Amino acid sequence: MATIAEVAEAAGVSISTVSYALSGKRSIKPATRDKVLAVAQELGYVPHASARMLAAQRTQIIAVSEPVHPDTDDTAHMTFAMETTKAARAANYDTLLLVHDDAVEGMARSAGTGLTDGIIVLDVDEDDPRVALSRTLACPTVFIGLPADTDGLICVDLDFEEAAARAVDMLVDAGHRAIGLISHREETLERGSNFPRRFRRAFERRAAERGVDHATVYPRGHTADGPVRRLLEQLPDLDGVVLNTTADVAATLSANLELHGRVVPRDVSVIAAGVSFSTARFRVPFDTMPLDARASCAAAMELLVEAIESHAPTPQIRLLRAEYRDAGSVIVRNGAPPPVAPETPGEAAPDDAPALQP
Repeated sequence: MATIAEVAEAAGVSISTVSYALSGKRSIKPATRDKVLAVAQELGYVPHASARMLAAQRTQIIAVSEPVHPDTDDTAHMTFAMETTKAARAANYDTLLLVHDDAVEGMARSAGTGLTDGIIVLDVDEDDPRVALSRTLACPTVFIGLPADTDGLICVDLDFEEAAARAVDMLVDAGHRAIGLISHREETLERGSNFPRRFRRAFERRAAERGVDHATVYPRGHTADGPVRRLLEQLPDLDGVVLNTTADVAATLSANLELHGRVVPRDVSVIAAGVSFSTARFRVPFDTMPLDARASCAAAMELLVEAIESHAPTPQIRLLRAEYRDAGSVIVRNGAPPPVAPETPGEAAPDDAPALQP
């Protein structure tokens, strides 16, 4: 492989001129630049990776902070880690996965040593200690998730509030009057995980606004047996279920409803909203508004690379609107007109949050 000195000699210019022609850091005559580029291509010259990084003062590494907790959903955890890595590679970055439960220490170490050019923060809690740390770091940080205090942050997430409200509206408009939410495990919400809390609040608020009976229950194991029993105790006329839970719980819902004489969708309509798994292979597939890990991670990486290259990160929140995927698990009751799933553009920001930037 040719060296920069060989390119300079063949082009009849200095080594510094070759460097300027390749990097574009200084203005040189177009004819000289074209000659250098042609010679470099002919000789097969490729700048050494470490030299390119040194010149750009970059490592081409992005840290991914995703601590593992006792209640971590392993499937969702790995899905987001993999999609972040794919998005990074598409942008010519490698990733360093930080999974220690002391997430602050890991972030501080990777940023303080200059090991990474930027940080993606996953598995965000409402009162996440990584928020305060991110405001002190020299390298840019993007959160996939919304902490309670987003001032000065760059955040990307599904619009869970809108998805929850839309799920309630779909069921109510189809004539359902007793709707249950099966949420995540209580320890996940108690830890402060941001999206189940946001979804639960929006579900309960919208159900109250629409004047329907509703209840929220939490799994205590890996099946829907307990949640189904508790929903039927609170809502004897249960005719609709919204799932914002893990795949193992969702996969057992139909069978557990049948144990109580309820069949999906004949007796109970179901919508899985804000979930990172597919229901296509369930015995009874459900209508779904998915949490698209690929879209979330791609959007976050786009914003992070922009922040790295601009050296002037612009605080903003980008909310992604979920696509509604009809699998036939919602049917019309009580003579209601067929519900119409609203169109789903790629992004949406809440009307009551004018400070958010799309």
